[in-house]
Amino acid sequence: MPSQNGTASQGAARVALVHDWLNQQGGAENVLEELVHLFPDAPVYTSMYDRRAMPDAYRAWDIRTTFMQRLPGVTRHHQKYLAAYPLAFQRTDVSDYDLVISNKSAFCHGVQTQSARGKALHVCYCLTPTRFLWLFDHYRERENIGGTAGAALQPLLAHLRRWDYAAAQRVDHFVAISSEIQRRIRDIYHRESVVIHPPVDTDY
Repeated sequence: MPSQNGTASQGAARVALVHDWLNQQGGAENVLEELVHLFPDAPVYTSMYDRRAMPDAYRAWDIRTTFMQRLPGVTRHHQKYLAAYPLAFQRTDVSDYDLVISNKSAFCHGVQTQSARGKALHVCYCLTPTRFLWLFDHYRERENIGGTAGAALQPLLAHLRRWDYAAAQRVDHFVAISSEIQRRIRDIYHRESVVIHPPVDTDY
């Protein structure tokens, strides 16, 4: 069983947390804070991190970013780098941990959990299957994406949906935040999950 101190005691399971991005505060970040509270010694792997936009408490965390951290303007306009996230996370090798918990609403479940170094148990706490890939019409209306731009995005979205689905098949266990998300996981990823409601407010 994982220690609540993550990696604190000798012989305890080594735990890593994975999060999509850290440049805005919302429901996903509230969930991450609870995970850090449970596993305070676990590093947090994420695509990029904007220290100025996040609470000061995050500066005490062991946050490890990807090559995306160096991309110009990424913390302000992370949507423009949509195609880079799969590469960033699949290059993130966490296979030498015992337990990896991905706090997913986008791409972070695609981290590498198996390599010559070992195999980590990967539990995905799924806030939602990636909405702008699988529920694009709803997302387009909310973000006011025009018809021409939406049509131009379709080839990229089709590629990302294939990647997203394949990454979901490599997850060992899914945990859903609600029965609605459990249904989406089953319908989209064809995976079963258990429901554990988060101890914070979310809107997915």
